[in-house]
Amino acid sequence: MADPVRKVTLASGKVRYRTVVDAGRDERGRRIQITITKDTRKEVLAERGRIQHERSAGTLIVPSKVTVAEWIDEWLRLKSRDIEETTLSTYTYALAPAREDLGHIRLQELTEDQVQAFVDGLVSSGRKRGGKPGTALRASYVKGTVQRLRECLARAIVRKLITSNPAQFVKVSLVDRKRDRKENTRAKPWNVEEVQAFVRGLEQDRLYAPLLLSLMGLRPAEVVGIRWEHIDLKLGTLETLNTRTMLGSRVIEKDAKTDAGERVLPLPSKAADALKKFRALQARERLAAGEGYTDSGYAVVTPIGEPMNTRQLRDYAYRLMSDLGMRKVRLYDARHSCLTYLAVIGVPDFVLARWAGHTSASFTKAKYVHPDVEELRPAAAAWDQFHSTDTGRS
Repeated sequence: MADPVRKVTLASGKVRYRTVVDAGRDERGRRIQITITKDTRKEVLAERGRIQHERSAGTLIVPSKVTVAEWIDEWLRLKSRDIEETTLSTYTYALAPAREDLGHIRLQELTEDQVQAFVDGLVSSGRKRGGKPGTALRASYVKGTVQRLRECLARAIVRKLITSNPAQFVKVSLVDRKRDRKENTRAKPWNVEEVQAFVRGLEQDRLYAPLLLSLMGLRPAEVVGIRWEHIDLKLGTLETLNTRTMLGSRVIEKDAKTDAGERVLPLPSKAADALKKFRALQARERLAAGEGYTDSGYAVVTPIGEPMNTRQLRDYAYRLMSDLGMRKVRLYDARHSCLTYLAVIGVPDFVLARWAGHTSASFTKAKYVHPDVEELRPAAAAWDQFHSTDTGRS
């Protein structure tokens, strides 16, 4: 058997030892060879043995010049097969700072310290522009960037590009998270009384029916995506099969994000009555507009039949809130209010999740159920009874 190691004499006269070892093939079927050069034959043979052993065990990481930016681009391309366009846009936006600040580093040379310094820098001074510090980014946004980067690097392990995830234990500091919560307080969802006041205030409004649907737990994208064919006014049901989401200035129409999102809901009597009136109103508007009417089939349309999008519905709701002198909240947050109300009155968790279009009841309760002080009062009353010396026992 031929000796796999050969002696190499450098121009300086120094002697070194070299071998070439087969490391398999890449994703395109091309042969991968690794050149090993060491000071002694023993070192070369040891490294050759290590590579051959790891290749046999399936743990070999082949040296690569792939940069962090190149891998992020590849990961996003891979993810595009499994996620929707709007989600891909969100991922791309979240990873933009990492691509800009860490992108030049070779993926196999990226360290945990570098990732942590990058994260701390985002929170303290943001992304740089022209060599100057930028505006500090919110901890909640940076947290999203870390989550996506961690997921991206985890895939690199699966693809045998790196041995460990340098973002695995990187976090936004507790101090920064607390400061973010204090400095960027978010408007609380309406309580039950506020929701009821809004409902009373819009009873005579043209968009009473679709806004009422928003106040029974539907997502705004689901509301504007409903077609009349999805509504059965005789049976009193509504099916959520279609959504219309904004991506920049474009409307993206798609089916429900998950199987759980495709659901049939019974219509409350008030919502069913409002939809009947809304459909009759649209029939009159169609006659008045004549050929100028767009018959799109959507339930939520303008007076000339053009489908409305989530931004239009949101802005319309904000104007109503202002006209009614009410506290401005995101229309999406009405979903939180409604699901909290259902939870407080004792609707079972599995029904709550199904109504919300979630696969997990625990997710629904963790993310959408936020009782306010008034909704907690029955608990205080229960404690009064518990602490009472008169327990009702004879």
